[in-house]
Amino acid sequence: MDKIDLKILGSLQNNAKASVQQVSEQVGLSVAPVWRRIKNLEEKKIITGYHAAVDRNLVGLQSCMFAQISLDRHSSNRVENFIQAVMDAPEIVACYAVTGDADFLLKIVVPDPEQYDRFLHRFFFNLPAVRQTRTIVVLREIKNQPQLPLMW
Repeated sequence: MDKIDLKILGSLQNNAKASVQQVSEQVGLSVAPVWRRIKNLEEKKIITGYHAAVDRNLVGLQSCMFAQISLDRHSSNRVENFIQAVMDAPEIVACYAVTGDADFLLKIVVPDPEQYDRFLHRFFFNLPAVRQTRTIVVLREIKNQPQLPLMW
């Protein structure tokens, strides 16, 4: 990957709907090579998809929580079952295996605190591997930037 690939990625991160023509103008390369580079980035799974950025508040998901999850045991079966449950829960929009006091950090979006309480009971309280859950309630979102800081 070279500087031109990074410029292409930066352009697409800023506007995934940009045409190849628009991207080529931004990176200073003709259309055909830009198209080939984009296809190559997709084939190598560097570009994993194209997404619309949606304002969660405007679609009724005003509450955002981070849940720190600790498992009781770390057997591969329990961890895999937990991960599969996370993958199946649409309210969980991000999951990270972490170090420190918790095993996982989850980002959860729901309409309101009552829905989060229902989610807790339906999801966490029914998973046998979960030992402890700590919730951090987001009061205000300061920065939520999906673009990666690509250097060129």
